[in-house]
Amino acid sequence: MQQIIKCKLICSIFSLLSLSSCVNTEKFVYFQGGNSASYPSYFETPEPKVSKIQEDDILAITVATLNEEANLILNFQNINFLQMSTFPGQSGGAMGSRQPLGYRVDSTGSVILPFVGKVFVKDLTLMQASDQIQTAMQNYFKDPAVNVRYLNHKFSVLGEVSKVGTFNLLDDHTTLPEAIAMAGDLTIYGKRDSVTVIRNVNGVREIGKVNLLNRAVFKSPYYYVQNGDVIYIEPIKGRVTSTEQRVQLVPIFTGIATTIAVLLNLVLN
Repeated sequence: MQQIIKCKLICSIFSLLSLSSCVNTEKFVYFQGGNSASYPSYFETPEPKVSKIQEDDILAITVATLNEEANLILNFQNINFLQMSTFPGQSGGAMGSRQPLGYRVDSTGSVILPFVGKVFVKDLTLMQASDQIQTAMQNYFKDPAVNVRYLNHKFSVLGEVSKVGTFNLLDDHTTLPEAIAMAGDLTIYGKRDSVTVIRNVNGVREIGKVNLLNRAVFKSPYYYVQNGDVIYIEPIKGRVTSTEQRVQLVPIFTGIATTIAVLLNLVLN
């Protein structure tokens, strides 16, 4: 009879351990919905919107010529920085406290460059602006090389992520999963099936929803991040107030360990 009781207690211990390790992974696995037996699988994604230069954009315009002194003057705005204010506890994401001066697009849609003067760049893509500036430079320098990039394009990630902050948007091909990866991924309390994207469309705030658990995210109009996007990760309803996962799990593991110790003591004695 005693042996039967011991066997039941041992079975109870193993059952408790197995139950404590059970996790519903479907709530955490991204990009579900395909047939796992058929790989590779393919999904069409929408073409990213090609951004165009607007007033008040700040551009990094890098110019390389055969004249070293001219290069120093032309690239002065890129190698000198504007010191930004920071405050205790402030998180700036990927945007540091130092911002290159760059070339600001004025109210006429032009940038003012040394030697050349005003060059109109409004409503041009970065590549078109590079060609435009290069053409203007050819009147003063032989075979100039010009590269144009945005300095003030950015997006923000808020809510249940590991690293809340504002990040530089380097190009038009940055995707929503990449943006979330920059923020350190969602915490275990992030709502993965309802990610909110707030976007400025022609002066109006547009709010969209994206489900990261489903592969349909690849077809979403919010798959590619745009300048000024705010990505908000909503917490799940059962979110515990504490933000430290290890602190939250301590009572659970303590209770399990205590129960196992009591059961083992009964079995051995």
